[in-house]
Parts: sequence; structure tokens; C-alpha cells
Amino acid sequence: MRTTLILSVPAVMTLAACTDRVPTTIDPPDVRAGASAKRDVPVAAASVSVVMSNLNNPRGLAWGPEGGLYVVEAGTTAVTTNCVVIPPGPSCYSGTGAVSRLWKGQQERVATGLPSVFRMGPNDVQGPQDISFQGRGNAYVTIGFAGPPAARAGLGAVGASFGTLIKLTPNGQWSVEADISALEAATNPAGGPLDSNPYGVLAEPGREFVTDAGGNSVFEVAANGAVSLVTTLPGTPAPPPFNQSESVPTEVIRGPDGALYVSTLTGAPFVAGSAAIWRVVPGSAPTVYEGGFKAITDFDWGPDGTLYVVQYASAPLFFGGPGLLIRVAPGGARTTISSSLTNPTGVLVGPDGAIYVSNRGNAVGVGEVLRIVP
Repeated sequence: MRTTLILSVPAVMTLAACTDRVPTTIDPPDVRAGASAKRDVPVAAASVSVVMSNLNNPRGLAWGPEGGLYVVEAGTTAVTTNCVVIPPGPSCYSGTGAVSRLWKGQQERVATGLPSVFRMGPNDVQGPQDISFQGRGNAYVTIGFAGPPAARAGLGAVGASFGTLIKLTPNGQWSVEADISALEAATNPAGGPLDSNPYGVLAEPGREFVTDAGGNSVFEVAANGAVSLVTTLPGTPAPPPFNQSESVPTEVIRGPDGALYVSTLTGAPFVAGSAAIWRVVPGSAPTVYEGGFKAITDFDWGPDGTLYVVQYASAPLFFGGPGLLIRVAPGGARTTISSSLTNPTGVLVGPDGAIYVSNRGNAVGVGEVLRIVP
């Protein structure tokens, strides 16, 4: 059974042109194809401060073209209208998704009322998952769902906004750019039960790339909104009775060598060491770039080729233990920068040399963005 991304415990400077995460040009990384062995991971001392607070299920982060720090908020558990019953229980429309910005020392919500659902079974919220900018005034946000695409109709007219990529304008207005879940419904590229949960997004000139954490796929969205498959990601072995764990792709980023890189959370039972960052070249089979992680929700590159990885949890199985921020040096050596995070969901390298992490990513009202100086 396919396992979608479930974010619950039981279960800044102006950018020159285009996108929020394309790193400064550096030498290509050492692509360690098939790397999966864990390395020694010492814990480094780090300075941690809270720069954004009182957030509702904060997820992905991005630098805006004006230099603001943006974070998407999946929303709250408030229920405003229709519910649809899908495994593992009712999903009810909330419409409390938002985007918040930290700019010139001020935190404010620049968009509210975005699509979101409260899933009563796992007691989590799905809504805005990630954000990426392309030029000035063009923000692209993934709207999750975590269920069979056909079930969206049970939410009424608002159901069509879930499982999509939306375009957000500076005045807070938005429109659906592409229906990601529709392609999962039509083609089911990875096989298994129909399930879709758009999560990570990378905006580039004339196109966007989106990960589907439910469908285990990576899609490309053309300028006219057409959606096409880039690749699917394989699962990994798991102990009985699971035997096989889904890949559950989370973030997608353009790497320093020009390839796409995609992180995986993996599915139940969320085995430590089974999560990875994959190198994706359209037309070729994906390969593991860095393996041996657990429950990756996000990653980013520094300008020197250092990789920063956020793990949602750290227990051997399932979602126990603290979240981690891990630094991977260009040569592959790993250092844990922070081992006391609480369900972190996003990471972003700052021009000030600090690392920004969205923390408490499955909580209402107490979510935060941390500034971590290694």
C-alpha cells in the first residue's frame, strides 16, 4: 500500500534573477552514485535563534526577489465546510493555508485563505507545502492532498484546488497553474493504488518541477500548464510485515552540476538509513547521490558545495526522536549541526552564512523558523 507524506508524530538578500534555490556556480559535486553507507556524524556546536514564530504547520522556505524570507503554512485544524472520507479517515476542508514573510525585521502573512484540509485520522493538515520564486512577483506553491485524486470531488467546488500547483501574486491572489494529481489519476506512473500529494517545487524560466509525495513521482509543468512525467523513484527494502517502503519524494532542487536532485522521506516504517538524495537527469534512471538518511523533508546547497539536510525524525523506525540538521561536506563527511529540532520540514541556506529551518512543522500556532549559525 502506498504511503503518502504524513507530517504528524504518530503516523536573505535580493536574488539576481530567477529562482530561490539555484546555488552560486561552483565546481560540480562529487557524485557518489549508489552511495548509501552511513558515515560518522559528530555533533557540532551551533547558535540557534527564532526569527519567525506563531506559525501554523510551517513547511517549505524560499528567498523572495526583494530579499524577504518566505515560509508556507499548511494551515490549522479548523473545519469550515465539506468532508470526504478517505483512508485513514475524514479529510475536511479548512481553507486556512497561508504564506508568511520576514522582511526588514517584520513578520507578516502575505497570503491567507489558501486551500488546506484537516485530516482527522492522522490529526494532520495538508495544504501549502512548498514555495519557489521565478522572477519578480511570481511565486509558485504546491497544494497537497494525500489521497486518491478522485476523492477531491467530495469536497465540492473547492476540491479542484487540491493536488495542484498554484501561482501566487504579490497582492495575495492566486490561481491554479497545473493539476498535478490529474496526471497521477490518468497514468499512475509508479503503479500501486492511486494516491497524490504534491510537495516540493522548483520554479525555473518557463517551467516548474514538482514532486508528488503520494505518487512517488517527479513532474515537469510547462509554461502552458501541461504536466509531464520526469521520473519515478523506487522504493527500498523494509522489515516484515512491510517488506517494501515507498520512496515518498519531498524536495526538488537544481544541483551545482546542472542535474535535478530529489530527496525522499520514504514510507512506513520509515527505516533509519533508507532515505536518500537522488540525482535525476531526464531520460536516464535516477541514481543515489547521498544515502543513509532518515525521513528527509528538505535539503539545500551552500555556495561552496556543502549540502544541508533536514531529517524529520531520528528513531530507528517511525517518527520518534528529535529532528536533525546535517551538513554534508563536498567530500562526503557528515556533521550534525543540530540534534534537537522538533519535526523540522524546511531548510534554506542564507546569504549571511546562516541556515534557516522551519521547525515544529506539524503543529498549529507554535511553528517557527530558526536561524542556525554553525
